[in-house]
Formats: sequence, structure tokens, C-alpha cells
Amino acid sequence: MTSNEPVISIQNIHKSFGGKEVLKGLSIDVYRGESVVIVGGSGTGKSVMLKHIIGLMQPDSGHVYVEGHDLCCMKSYELNQIRKRFGMAFQEGALFDSMSVFENIAFPLRRHTKMTETEIQTRVEECLDQVHLIGVESKRPSELSGGMRRRVGFARAISLKPEILLFDEPTTGLDPVISDVIAELIREMDETLHTTTVSITHDMTVAFKIADRVAMLHRGHIIEQGTPEEFQASPNPIVRQFIEGRAWGPLTESPD
Repeated sequence: MTSNEPVISIQNIHKSFGGKEVLKGLSIDVYRGESVVIVGGSGTGKSVMLKHIIGLMQPDSGHVYVEGHDLCCMKSYELNQIRKRFGMAFQEGALFDSMSVFENIAFPLRRHTKMTETEIQTRVEECLDQVHLIGVESKRPSELSGGMRRRVGFARAISLKPEILLFDEPTTGLDPVISDVIAELIREMDETLHTTTVSITHDMTVAFKIADRVAMLHRGHIIEQGTPEEFQASPNPIVRQFIEGRAWGPLTESPD
């Protein structure tokens, strides 16, 4: 694969649920080492798009390619092999409450590798160091703050040394200061781990901090994309309303 070929290529995908079309010809490419942030209002299909990227959903039509492999034509075993290239950090951490921090991060290592317990111990410590959390291995998620739980989720997401990281609303429910800490950490992880990253968020401050490219999903397709500077300068009235957080405008008008 040459450097100018996308790692992820979403081509004209459509997806409906109960007769309601959520994705309507969505297309976007993500290139190696790039951090792409998808923004948009609630219910616009951002999480649905992420599930297509990792093969948890299949489009009604269109194609999703990862490293040139068409996820739409794969058997379960092949999809599982592709998924090993991904690390996904879910909303609010999605940790196992019954497990300690150590057990949460060790879980994918025990499930998907043949590492010894000593090797797992070392890898868990490396992952916690990567997210600047030391000495919390024995704690349960309920004993941690929201920001710490999010960071444990990040540590678990990178445990298998993925090539691609997916972040689903990484700062939902966090105050502005902790949101900034999380954004700084995502940026740092991109730079030190050299991953290709796709994040979805509605927090524009976070989006502009972590993105190489920002794309807006509206009514099932991408309506604008560019660098943070280009996106902020967009004259598109939908983009302008979203960035400025105004109550009135095309986003709050009834759809056709």
C-alpha cells in the first residue's frame, strides 16, 4: 500500500433502521497517521458510522474498506482478524464494573494473545503509563473519577498495540478542564503511538485540538471537511451554526 492510499475508505454507504435512513451515501477516506474527527448533532449517525468502520454493522449498500479489504464481503473469522488492528474507546469508558483496572486492561490480552501473566503484567503497566495513570491497578471503576475511567478505557484500547484507534465521544459528561486533559492525551497518543485515529464528538473545542481534519456529518452524509482552520472558516450556514452553538438556523429548522 502506498502512502497516498487510504487506510479506511467509506464509499457511498446507506443504512436504514425501521424504515428510517440514517446514513445516506456517506463517503470519507482516512489516511495513515491521520487524526480525523467526525462532528455532528445527536442522532446524525456518527456512532453508526463507527460501527461500520469496525465491521459491527454492514451497510444496506456501499462499501467499507480497511487496508484495501472490503468488510462487506468478509466471513466472521476474517472480520475478527481485521478488528485486531483496531482499538476502540467507548463512551464513558465502558469498563467491566466487576473487574479491577488491571483485569479490565488485561482482558483483551488474555483473550487474544498467548502472553504469559508476567508479560501481561508488564503490558498493563506500559498502557497505564501511556495514559498517565500509575498505581490504580487494584481499584474498581466505581472508585475512579470520570476522567480516570476514560483513561483506563484508553489504556485497554491500546493494549493490543492497534494500528487504528476509534474514540466514541471521548469527553461526554466531563467538565471543560478534564475534557482538555483528555484531548491533550489523545493528541499525545497519536504522536507517540503513530496510529491512524477516527474520533466522533460534538465538542468543538476538543475536535479542533485533536484533529488533523474535521468532517461534519449532517442528514446522513458529509457536508464539509477540512483542517481545523479551514473548518472554522467555512461559510456553510449549517457548519457556522454548529460551531457557534446558536439556537436558530438551518440545524433547527424542520427537515424537508
